[in-house]
Amino acid sequence: MQTNRVIVFSAVAAAAAAAATSWYSVRKLSHYSKPLVKQPEAAEQAVATKVAIVINPSKSGAEEAKEAVERVCAEAGLEAPLIIETTKENAGQDAAREALDAQCDTILAAGGDGTIRAVAEVLEGTDASLGILPLGTGNLLARNVDIPLDDLHTAALVAVRGMVRRIDVGHMKLKLLDGEQADHAFLVIAGVGTDADLFDDTNEELKSKVGWLAYSEAGLRQLPGQRKKVSFKLADDENWQTRKVRSVLFANCGKLQGLDFVPDAKIDDGVLDAVILSPRSAAGWTWILLKTAFRAKNKIPVMSFYQTAGVSLRCDEPMNTQIDGDPTGQVNELQVSVNPSALRLRTP
Repeated sequence: MQTNRVIVFSAVAAAAAAAATSWYSVRKLSHYSKPLVKQPEAAEQAVATKVAIVINPSKSGAEEAKEAVERVCAEAGLEAPLIIETTKENAGQDAAREALDAQCDTILAAGGDGTIRAVAEVLEGTDASLGILPLGTGNLLARNVDIPLDDLHTAALVAVRGMVRRIDVGHMKLKLLDGEQADHAFLVIAGVGTDADLFDDTNEELKSKVGWLAYSEAGLRQLPGQRKKVSFKLADDENWQTRKVRSVLFANCGKLQGLDFVPDAKIDDGVLDAVILSPRSAAGWTWILLKTAFRAKNKIPVMSFYQTAGVSLRCDEPMNTQIDGDPTGQVNELQVSVNPSALRLRTP
């Protein structure tokens, strides 16, 4: 009898210790030490000497974009820009390398977020500056740095003669289900979970007709999904935390289609803003939407924010991933980091 009591007492004590450890881990993470946020570097005036355009010829407005850049270069007394088109096989990386080999110091990406990101991957860490001519549906980066979406001449003027601002570049390293590993750069927001399911499920034909509203239709279909268990660890914390989530987002900057979704995310502060979304139902998603739309400062349990230099994440079951709105496959494990001040970007 005494032995049974000892066994029961030991089991209870062990369970209490495990619960306390789990509580402490969560508690510590929720009161984590924020990483140092660096001050943004002052924008500088840098004169372009040789310009190239990396352009997606399939986008509406491609010819108008070429003409606008040629006009701006002529007005500035520059030689005609080098024009390099992307292909289905290569989103712009090879074209950007060709432009660098031709000694171009200002390289414009004319297309959607995929084209812009492809060029940025090559220009990261170089002295060449990136200019943006937004032709795509989302234009997430252009919206975040106030580049006009409906005035290609003004956008071309900014892309060639605008101020040069140093911005951060995010990186997401994926361990794909087939064992392959991939490292993708992103400029706006990467994520794992329902957000990636949404982009993967968007009807491309509908997207071509109604633009970004097609994401709303896909989003409505994704609302009823189930939460999934993940474990994650911030770069500045030794403890892993387990949560049931719908999405985990990694923001380099925070504006999405007019909503300031991650208000504290700055494109040049040297840190990432991780956002954990864990609604159980449509009511939870409504709560998140209302908080975002009305910029409410109060915390809500279905939406948590962390500033960090990086995040490691493991999934109990495969989950979709995305970078700047482009699907990047299913994973069980990923790491996210930020490269501060790594890209020179032309801005208004």
